[in-house]
Amino acid sequence: MVAEFERALVVFAHPDDAEFTCGGTIAAWTRDGTDVSYVCVTDGSAGWNGPDLGREEIARIREEELREAAAILAVETVVFLGYPDGSLEPTLDLRRALTREVRRFRPDVIVAPDPSALWSKDRTYINHPDHRAVGEAMLAVVAVDSPTRPQFPELLGEGLEPHKVRTLWLPLWAADGDRRVDISETIDLKVKAVRTHRSQMENMGEFDIDAKLREYATRVGAHGGLQYAEAFRTFKLGWE
Repeated sequence: MVAEFERALVVFAHPDDAEFTCGGTIAAWTRDGTDVSYVCVTDGSAGWNGPDLGREEIARIREEELREAAAILAVETVVFLGYPDGSLEPTLDLRRALTREVRRFRPDVIVAPDPSALWSKDRTYINHPDHRAVGEAMLAVVAVDSPTRPQFPELLGEGLEPHKVRTLWLPLWAADGDRRVDISETIDLKVKAVRTHRSQMENMGEFDIDAKLREYATRVGAHGGLQYAEAFRTFKLGWE
């Protein structure tokens, strides 16, 4: 299959976010020839509830886990911005750091969190504030920061010219997006990649992550006649 995009940039808050939300899509894209890169904003250092590991050790473990997951999905480039886990805000500093990466990678499509997602429809999950902060910052980056020359002029001094992102995809927890990606052939890679995040699996106790991922992908796929799917809200940006 001919790749829909030449270059994709997936931006997320924590080291396991990409695989959970859109790992099947990432695997499908790389399989078809899309060059997918990651930007992980936080160090993941609050992602462990036990008393036996400090934040520095947790951050090191989670970086290794993400690199392993990325390799499974054929993502070659992983950037860690290193912000402390659990305290993100959509500041100018964060927007500048994200703009730097967007201008550097110059993607055709960006995948980023939906900042409007506050909780799941069944009210069993409250969205993490770090997710919302990254999503809000990325909307500013796509709309204003990356394409506008006067914005963050110091980046021009780094040789980073403005870049207009034409396509934005926001992964959804529910099936009510305008775009569904068939992950029937890549669901196994998604599950394998998610399971590399062993520190997070231990936090979940007896939770059957394999069954849950397949159950969710089945529900999303059923709305489009697919065995397994992931859903997105997508944007085509610009006047062209």
